[in-house]
Amino acid sequence: GWCCMVVGLAEGKGWTLRKRIERIKRFADDEHFGVRESAWLGVRDRIAADVEQSIKLLTPWSKARSANVRRFGSEATRPRGVWCAHITSLKQDPSPALPILEPLRSDGAKYVQDSVANWLNDAGKTTPDFVIELTDRWLKESPTPETSRIVKRARRNLD
Repeated sequence: GWCCMVVGLAEGKGWTLRKRIERIKRFADDEHFGVRESAWLGVRDRIAADVEQSIKLLTPWSKARSANVRRFGSEATRPRGVWCAHITSLKQDPSPALPILEPLRSDGAKYVQDSVANWLNDAGKTTPDFVIELTDRWLKESPTPETSRIVKRARRNLD
């Protein structure tokens, strides 16, 4: 876990957001849950500091083969992440994260589904209409058991 924190905290020339995201990927895909949690926590402050660029860098991860990597983009950008500071801009307007979330709306992995649902549950605390409209659209466009499960969990505090 400490290696993940080094990626997030390292200072100096060359430690761009892109480099941090590239370096954290191997930890995001680790077989151990604790390492994966440390991965997103390690770079969370950097992601929150540049949400727009972070979303651009993490969007391709939503189509990765690994469920662990797919989950990372969702988990690392949660508006009200657990054990960390909130991302105020995404609490106020969650729509910039749609490029990460949309490809995951019918993901086959429950690990990913839970992260997406929790992301939307977070967003629903400040922007319930956004979550209702988005999940209604998802149910129409993607009538799968996976999407239904995500929507049910995402709206658990709204319905």
